[in-house]
Amino acid sequence: MNAADAISRRSFLSASLLAGAALAFHVRLALAAENGAPVGTLTAFVRINPDNSVVIGAKNPEIGQGVKTMLPMLIAEELDVDWEQVRIEQTLADDKIYGPQSAGGSRATPVNWLPMRQAGAAARAMLVSAAATQWGVKPDALITSGGMVRHAASGRSASYASLAPAAAAVPPPAFETVPLKPDSAFRIIGTPRRGVDTPAIVRGAPLFGIDTDLPNMVYAALETCPVFQGVIKSHDDAAALAVKGVIAVVPINSGIVPKGQKDALAIVADSWWTAQKARALLKVEWDLAAQRHFSTAGYEKAAVSSLSGAPQSDILRKGDVAAGLAGAVKTVSARYDYPFLAHATLEPQNCTGLFDQDRLTLWAPSQAPTGGRKQVADMLGIAPESLIIHLTRIGGGFGRRLMSDYMVQVAQIARALPGRPVKMIYSRADDIRHDFYRPAGWHGLTAGLDKDGAIVALKDHFVTFGAPDAPVRAAEMEATEFPAQIVPNIHFGASWLQTNLSTGWLRAPTSNAMAFVFQSFLDEVALAAGVDLPTLILRTLGEDRLLPQVGRAPQFNTGRARKVIEEARRFAAWDGKRPDRWTGIGRGFGFYFSHAGYFAEVVDATVSKSGQIKVDKVWVVGDIGSHVINPLNAEHQAQGSVIDGLAQAIIGQKIDQVDGAVVQENFDGFPLMRIDSAPPEVAVRFVTSPYPPTGIGEPALPPVIPALANAIYAATGQRLRSLPLRTAAV
Repeated sequence: MNAADAISRRSFLSASLLAGAALAFHVRLALAAENGAPVGTLTAFVRINPDNSVVIGAKNPEIGQGVKTMLPMLIAEELDVDWEQVRIEQTLADDKIYGPQSAGGSRATPVNWLPMRQAGAAARAMLVSAAATQWGVKPDALITSGGMVRHAASGRSASYASLAPAAAAVPPPAFETVPLKPDSAFRIIGTPRRGVDTPAIVRGAPLFGIDTDLPNMVYAALETCPVFQGVIKSHDDAAALAVKGVIAVVPINSGIVPKGQKDALAIVADSWWTAQKARALLKVEWDLAAQRHFSTAGYEKAAVSSLSGAPQSDILRKGDVAAGLAGAVKTVSARYDYPFLAHATLEPQNCTGLFDQDRLTLWAPSQAPTGGRKQVADMLGIAPESLIIHLTRIGGGFGRRLMSDYMVQVAQIARALPGRPVKMIYSRADDIRHDFYRPAGWHGLTAGLDKDGAIVALKDHFVTFGAPDAPVRAAEMEATEFPAQIVPNIHFGASWLQTNLSTGWLRAPTSNAMAFVFQSFLDEVALAAGVDLPTLILRTLGEDRLLPQVGRAPQFNTGRARKVIEEARRFAAWDGKRPDRWTGIGRGFGFYFSHAGYFAEVVDATVSKSGQIKVDKVWVVGDIGSHVINPLNAEHQAQGSVIDGLAQAIIGQKIDQVDGAVVQENFDGFPLMRIDSAPPEVAVRFVTSPYPPTGIGEPALPPVIPALANAIYAATGQRLRSLPLRTAAV
């Protein structure tokens, strides 16, 4: 998710007349990996209609992060049309035509900031060239605005639509030669724009995968092994098949067990409700023996035992931690932990498939359609090129739909019923009990301070899930975890537990857990040093500089970190005072750098004498580069991130396991944040820096969790080191 897709110097633009449109510009940008090897092609298109309206293709999946609006804004800006002229169309999923298409890692902005602008600028240059030829003037004598080309000296003007036929014959310019607008000329970038789908969503229009409706469609419900990695021993489907409206029962592979094995039964019927009712009549014997011993209680016992010993492997070893701690004036030690989490998207997993004449068409709410294409093709043994994937809007992803199990499942069902579209839908229980969970983790930390209160040594024994020397997906810990690159003596070690659960990325992967652990622990360290947390961080940062690159992780800029911390203190009027007695009212601070974004946050919280936690207000300050492309959406993304983080912290979200199976199965056991629990105000402010803009979907989430934990400590004197946060009655 941290891969940096770079744009090569070779860019191509071709124009062609299309039926029903004045002109369509097909922009092809050769992409290269960091080593210069080609990784694919990106095609963005602009269609100019005879009425001078413009249709812009949105290539990336829309999961509520606003990319369906933001990417076309970049094209429209450089094309020099009014936003009111623009209509947006979602493209198909096809990386050979459109290049990388994914929603994850807050990568849409940094990957597409220049390519999309260049697409618009190159199309505009061709229109200007066509007008210059017609009027016998130089291109630099012409100006554009609002979809018009104008020649001030003669008073002539022409619409883009009228110039389109001539522009089709203009040789395409090289992208690196096309000038882009100066920032001062922006009329769309940096202005608040409502999401293009918002009116349709408010009307309840069918946009989402679960809304897909096709002629002659049938519906599928799944009975999946309740224990991960378990498979079907035998089954009796006679009673289910006897239900009126049931068409078939299809054994399938859910995508998590080895190919060739079956761990789910798809009941296909003329309605989903009928399929779901018939599902209860299935008689299935599961092979569960090898998976029954996995449980939350067992994990916790094993983790405590591991923390008492030495780590199995090193993540980072720098300097001499033992000597640093031995020579420290003060040491601080603590243990922190957090649970497995589900994604709990409001739209449960679903997908529609039609298998016809060896071609499979999918309507998929997918964050990673390229990966889904590959997995489906591998499962069915067909060519990836034989798949057509329509991207539907996604009713919540948070990383869950980076996994493609629902695409793999419906593909098998559709192949069993060729010629009929099949829509498969998970029930809420299916969705929560068959997720790809954020892994749990346990940390044993110790820090050493010198006489001036500076951190001279830091160690962490991280216990999580994996095989020897390798964590499971989303259980990684970075060697750059702050303040590892600055403190002279560091040892981060890891030990691994086994699990049968499938794991996956959750919004702000790894950062959502690590921020809680490290920023809460640093608040303890700050207390020992006699300062508040922002002061400790600022002192630790030292001079403004760019820290060395480690792997492919974004480089850490201490100056940018300092700027957001200082601005957060001003924004929230932070005074750094800690009450010396229980007051029930507290203020906490958190800072984190993730997904190339720098965020500092302050939480005001009240804790009642019965232990109830109420978040009163949150202040958010972020640096996501030189431009906030759509300020309205960026503010909403930051506010949504805060609400997500607070839900993880105090609403009671956790996944428990007994006898190999997940216990929770609905929102009563895995609650979401409700309006009455959300803070009345989340105030957001962005600071700019002279760096290319980066994403906003994830980096605002991590700091709010430790900021709340630290606020609870300030309010009560209780140091909470486990998520979800639970306070004792006073």
